[in-house]
Amino acid sequence: MAPLRHKHLDDLPLWIDRAQVLECVGVLPETADVRTFSFQTPSDSWFRYAPGQFVTLELPTDQGAILRTYTLSSSPSRPLSVSVTVKAQPGSVAGRWMFENVREGVRLKAYGPAGTFTFERHPAERYLFVSAGSGVTPMMSMTRWLYDYGRRTDIKFIHCARTPSDIIFRRELELMMERVPEIDVTFVVERPDPHGIWTGYRGRLNSLMLELIAPDYQDREVFCCGPAPFMQGVRDILTASGFPMERHHEESFQAPDEDAPIAPGADPASAPSESAVIRFAQAEIEATCSEDETILQVAKANGLNIPSGCQFGVCGTCKTLKLSGEVQMMHNGGITEDEIAEGFILACCSKPIGRVEVEV
Repeated sequence: MAPLRHKHLDDLPLWIDRAQVLECVGVLPETADVRTFSFQTPSDSWFRYAPGQFVTLELPTDQGAILRTYTLSSSPSRPLSVSVTVKAQPGSVAGRWMFENVREGVRLKAYGPAGTFTFERHPAERYLFVSAGSGVTPMMSMTRWLYDYGRRTDIKFIHCARTPSDIIFRRELELMMERVPEIDVTFVVERPDPHGIWTGYRGRLNSLMLELIAPDYQDREVFCCGPAPFMQGVRDILTASGFPMERHHEESFQAPDEDAPIAPGADPASAPSESAVIRFAQAEIEATCSEDETILQVAKANGLNIPSGCQFGVCGTCKTLKLSGEVQMMHNGGITEDEIAEGFILACCSKPIGRVEVEV
């Protein structure tokens, strides 16, 4: 066994906005179709990130490298490693590849961390965490951090699952609740396990359940993560109750609705597309395109590889420095205002206006 190497806190690297090679150091089964993969850096670096942030992993599949975004289920209070908890969804190429190929010693390239879904941006005395399925991962990261921090933050944590056997992190959450009274966890299942006994809440989360579980939810900062229909249901409950929605925050990696309303006065069917020019400085390539194409699309069309994950402005993987010119960028939180001020753009959701030069 290799000797344990200690590092001073001042030596902690800030792992952000760059690629990092991670080595798998453990695989833990959580449920029948969920596993947690833990990683360290080959150089034994420590990690700093905000609880609830995500990373983008580059997976070298037989069909070529693909990038997938996963929330870190680990807590930055335990900086020796990072973990992602993956559910192998039916038909999921990335999830199945992870299950079949990632084991101790396997190395993957990762980008990040990134994301704004964290209580660090919304400090409060009381929180309500609401999750379903693998949407529990950012809530687990935040709860682990608050538990380790030891400040007795008041947390109401509601997690919904299909059956009791599908509850991810069940035993750890129960242990935290037993040790810290301010952490109150409630599980809601759609149906009990065959031949099993379930005395808790059954069915789908509704307004009556919410009132019973967290009577003071109107006074809490709410974080929600799960499948899109689940999050819509939570929004509907809160809106109907008159909850101040500026205190409601959710995480979603789903693309925005392509049928979203068009700005007043706009007529995309009749508006001609203007031509633009993009210069890729490092590649010394200049490409003519339309102003309806994104920087990422033009780069790929010219054989250039800009790493990208979500492709709608959430994950931040395609962050690129703009050297000159202007773009129209419609992002979904994958870049900060400070980064924009420094000249960075997200290639996946930035469209050129006239002539633009980027550092690619």
